[in-house]
Amino acid sequence: MIKLGDAAFTLALAAGVFGALVAGYGAWDAAAPLRDRLAALVARRVGAAPPEGSPRARQRRAPEFGTNLLKRLVEKLKLTRGKDADKASDLLVQAGYRNREALVLYVGIRLLLPCTLTSLVLIFITPLDLTATHVALIGASVAVGSAYAPPLMLRNMIKKRHQRFHSALPDALDLLMICAESGLGLDGALVRVAREFRRFMPEMADELQLTALELGFLPNRRDALVNLVKRVNIPAMRSLVNTLVQTERYGTPLVQALRVLAAELREERMLKAEEKAAKLPAIMTVPMIIFILPSMFIVLIGPALIQVFKAF
Repeated sequence: MIKLGDAAFTLALAAGVFGALVAGYGAWDAAAPLRDRLAALVARRVGAAPPEGSPRARQRRAPEFGTNLLKRLVEKLKLTRGKDADKASDLLVQAGYRNREALVLYVGIRLLLPCTLTSLVLIFITPLDLTATHVALIGASVAVGSAYAPPLMLRNMIKKRHQRFHSALPDALDLLMICAESGLGLDGALVRVAREFRRFMPEMADELQLTALELGFLPNRRDALVNLVKRVNIPAMRSLVNTLVQTERYGTPLVQALRVLAAELREERMLKAEEKAAKLPAIMTVPMIIFILPSMFIVLIGPALIQVFKAF
């Protein structure tokens, strides 16, 4: 009987502690919107921190371990100067990395990765019974592959980013046209579109917001639009920037120019879709011959062959 009372007291105490924790969490979670709003106001007043999910926010959260040592090594070797470094910097900007540390990390990875991987591979294959020629071939292959791997990965990142921008740009043009029809200028329209795109494509929102800021403080507004093309170097963005530059220079109506450009982009998208649809029969011929026709022949001729084999 005493044991039953002790167990009941323990259960009641545990239930009370659990209820207190649940109530405390509920009170803490109820104040979360207020805390988020206060934090957003503080961040806006202190330094206009980049929004969550944007490439700049990911860059700010990047680890800084070993960056200073790598920066000293790269600067001592003067690897961040010259045409190759400028070309790599332009590629990094197109990939969404605009800070100086990104170039240092990229150049440092290209410098240290072949040496590190080749050394590790040679250490692991040394106990194996391989000839000196095989060891040299394996080491050279690893060194060459690791030297070309970072540029290939960077270009792949740029290609995927450009595809995302190409898919989202017609919607951004529609929103820009709506904002221009409502009476907003180019700066206000870009800010509004960036705010709407923040939820489903932070990269586009980040680029448009940066362009709006540059339009405000650069002495020549054309430079801000040219910088947008340097960061997002796709044909549709070049057409948009050329249109905006012409409207700024000659004073043509922004709404009419955006409407014509949006129609051209929609027509281009439709032509590409029709081109892909026209290629489907030729693309499906080989899989049909390899996978579908043998199965069909087995189903159609199989029973007859079984009967023939039984008869013999």
